[in-house]
Amino acid sequence: TTMLGELASGNDALDLIAGSFPGGSITGAPKIRAMQIIDELEPTRRSLYCGSLVYLDVRGEMDSSIAIRSLLIKDGQISCWGGGGIVADSDCEAEYQETFTKVRVLLETLETL
Repeated sequence: TTMLGELASGNDALDLIAGSFPGGSITGAPKIRAMQIIDELEPTRRSLYCGSLVYLDVRGEMDSSIAIRSLLIKDGQISCWGGGGIVADSDCEAEYQETFTKVRVLLETLETL
């Protein structure tokens, strides 16, 4: 998605970035309470998963992306993550299976290496 807008007077691109984290499509809403619940329920930090990759160039141009289908290579181990949004009428088993569907291509590719 491409979004255009003007920053309020006295703000710069870094203010925009700071105010945008974490992405609402990752946390759910209301954002602050959703982040508290995530912190209570998930046994480990998400690391790269659901973080963001951002660049800001010397002209003030920037681009960002939420890291959802990514691989992290650390200490000789490759990790990937999958997840999905859960709402009141979610089918728990279907949501669980969807996490595997989302990372299947990554896993199949790694198996060929």
